[in-house]
Amino acid sequence: MDLNIAFLQLLPGKTQEENLEKGLLACRKSKEKGADIALFPEIWNIGYDIDQEPETLRKLAVSVDSPFVTVFQELAKELQMAIGITFLESYHPAPRNTICLFDMYGKPVLRYAKVHTCAFDVEARLTPGDTFYVKTLQTAKGPIKVGAMICYDREFPESARIMMLKGAELILVPNACPMEINRLAQLRGRTYENMLAIATCNYPAPYPDCNGHSTLFDGVVYLPDEPGSRDTCVLETPEEEGIYLATLDLSMLRSYREDERPGAWRHPEKYEILTDTEIAYPFCP
Repeated sequence: MDLNIAFLQLLPGKTQEENLEKGLLACRKSKEKGADIALFPEIWNIGYDIDQEPETLRKLAVSVDSPFVTVFQELAKELQMAIGITFLESYHPAPRNTICLFDMYGKPVLRYAKVHTCAFDVEARLTPGDTFYVKTLQTAKGPIKVGAMICYDREFPESARIMMLKGAELILVPNACPMEINRLAQLRGRTYENMLAIATCNYPAPYPDCNGHSTLFDGVVYLPDEPGSRDTCVLETPEEEGIYLATLDLSMLRSYREDERPGAWRHPEKYEILTDTEIAYPFCP
């Protein structure tokens, strides 16, 4: 089962209407390239432009049943291609940073709001999400267990681990930040330790504080017929704007997960400190 993922590494326009039209066109081009899933970068409807006054942000936010979102739902059904559309979601008391994933039939499968908002910066104006979800996504190639995390979520190992424990095979990651060597290493590590694939879509350069380097890591570290370890990086895009396609060999990943079972040697009863709510050094409040 080869699953083709389109990374819509796009420069946003000046208005939400421009982003809507550009996003729809990018999805159609992705389908022409053979994509089974199309993924946008973070908060596509306004191009992650959240350095605004709270009242302005509320006016820019859209609901999950707004035309901006539902038109991608309709397009997913028309193209028979899953679409992960991102947007600033209308929410009380403040907007949320959200992705909605529609399957190939246009069915809403997953609605996830960023849990680890960057509350030390402009995202302090947003409402964090509640939890991480894993759902079965129907694609033209068959079903796959999918979850999502958004940008800063990936810097917390618990995010990916929770979704792995819930059965995730693929985690979709809309992003808006510089993907330098250490953040790329984070993603490589998350796939290695959780035996799953992670697809991250970033904004291209020269968009402020972004540099492309969208990636797909497949999580398969060893193969029976190959000596030593293998590179889990299937795709790392350049900095430039574009629609980039990568193929996830899901059959290979599933076979690998059958052979490698580190979970059998976990000791959850010894991990109670992980849920301690006290914040101590070096994680100072």
